[in-house]
Amino acid sequence: MRAKAAIDQATDEIVGLFENRVAEQKAPASFFAVFGPDGIVLEGGYGEKVLGEGNAPDRDTVFRIASCTKSFTCTMLLMLRDRGQLNLDAPITDFVPAFTALEPAAAPVTPSVRQLMTMSAGFPTDNPWGDRVEEMTRAELDEFMAAGIRYSSMPGTRFEYSNLGYALLGEVIAEITGRPYIEAIAAEILEPLGLTSTRFEEDPDADVALGYRLANGQWQVQPFTGPGVFSAMGGLFSSATDLVRWSLWLAGALDPEDTSDGPLSAASRRELQQIQRAVPEGMSKTAEFSEPTAHGYGYGLFIDEGTTKIVSHSGGYPGVSAHMRWHAPTGLGIVAFENGTFAASSIPATQALQAALNAYGELTTPAPAWPETLAARDVFDGLVRQWDTPTADELAAVNLALDVPWTERIAGIAKAIAEVGPLTSAPLAEVPRTLSDTPAATNWTIEGERGRLKCHILMSPELPPRVQTFTVTAESE
Repeated sequence: MRAKAAIDQATDEIVGLFENRVAEQKAPASFFAVFGPDGIVLEGGYGEKVLGEGNAPDRDTVFRIASCTKSFTCTMLLMLRDRGQLNLDAPITDFVPAFTALEPAAAPVTPSVRQLMTMSAGFPTDNPWGDRVEEMTRAELDEFMAAGIRYSSMPGTRFEYSNLGYALLGEVIAEITGRPYIEAIAAEILEPLGLTSTRFEEDPDADVALGYRLANGQWQVQPFTGPGVFSAMGGLFSSATDLVRWSLWLAGALDPEDTSDGPLSAASRRELQQIQRAVPEGMSKTAEFSEPTAHGYGYGLFIDEGTTKIVSHSGGYPGVSAHMRWHAPTGLGIVAFENGTFAASSIPATQALQAALNAYGELTTPAPAWPETLAARDVFDGLVRQWDTPTADELAAVNLALDVPWTERIAGIAKAIAEVGPLTSAPLAEVPRTLSDTPAATNWTIEGERGRLKCHILMSPELPPRVQTFTVTAESE
C-alpha cells in the first residue's frame, strides 16, 4: 500500500517526464510502467508504435529489449552452476576452443566465464559493432575467434562493457545444454516463468512496435535483426507485462519475506544482484542518490549501492531503447520502452523512479536488534549499576575478559560514573538505531546527575550469541 501511495503522489511528475518525449522527437512512441511489489500501478503510452497507424503502445506492446537480455543469460549460467554443470572460473576455451588470445605476447591470458559475465574479460567496448552482428553463426564466430582477440586491458583487472563477451557466454550455455542458446533460454526460463510475449524473434501475430531512426527530420524504419550467436547479448523482444514480471521475480529475492520460486533459487538471484566488478566513475551512469554510492556490475545487471540499493539495466539497438530498474528495499520499480535510436529511455525512467522514491519517504530502516542482544543489554545495564562477575561470566564470549580483565572494566566503569555523577534511578534509554547497526549490536544510555553513560555491546556469531564487545563511556553535560 505504501508503494502505491508513493506512486500516486508522484504521478503528475512521472507522467510529465514521458508525455512530451514524442513531441521532442526522442522516438515515435514512448511507454512506461511503474510498479510496486504487487505489479504495475501506473502506466502511460504515447505516440505511435507503428507510424501511420495511430495506435499508442500499451503494457502488452512488444519492444526489442536489447541488452536487458543479459540478465537472462546470466540467470541461465547460474542455473547451470547450481546444477554442478559449470565452473564459473573455467576458461572460455573449455567451451569455445577457437578462442585465441594475442596479448600479452609473452604469456597470453584467457578470460574465465566469470570475467565475461562481469564485463572484466579485457575486451574493448563494442556497442556500435556488436549491435550489427547479432546474426553471426557459430562457424563465423569460431573463424573470428581464431584470428585472435585484441585486449584493451588485462583480463580480470577492470570493467569494460563487452557484447562479444556475452556472445561467448551464449555458446557456453549451448555447449553445456546441448541445444542452441535461444532454445535453452526459452525452455529453462521463459516458459517456466510464464513470459509468453518474450522471445528472440519478431512474432508476426504480436503487437510489435517497429524501430525507427531520425534522419533529416524524418523517421526511418530500422529492420530487426534475426537470432544468432550475439542474441545472448541483446536479442530478446518483450512487453511491459513480461518485463515487470521478470523484474519482480529478480527483486523479490532481495526481500527476506519473499517466497517466490522459479528456475533459479532466491540465493542465486540475490547473487546476481550484488556488485561483482566496480565500475569506475564516468564509465556508466549511476543512480541518483543524495549520498555517495558504490557503482558496479553484477551478473548481467548494474548495481548502485549505498545506504540503499538500486538494480538496473538498459537496452539499446538500432531503432529501440529499453530500461528496467528497481529499488530493492521498497519494491518500487519501472520499465520503459521507446522505439527510436539513441532515445535513452533510461533518463526519464531514472528520474521517474526517483520521483516515486522521494514520495515514498524513508527508504531504508535499520535492522532490529536480536532478542538475545536486547536481553544481554538489560543484563549489562544492571552490571553497570551493580557489578557481579559471575553474572558477567554467564553472558561473556570467550574473548571479553581476556581482552580487558574484569578488574580493569570495573575500574573503568567506576571512573566513568565519577565523571557523570551518581547514576539516577531512571531506566535505560535506547539510542536510536542507525543503518550501520547490525542485529548483533545495540547502544543505550544511563542518566547521571551531571551527564550520562553511553553503553555499547556487540554479540558473537555463536549460538546462543554471547557478548564479545562491551564499552562504557562518559558523556558530561
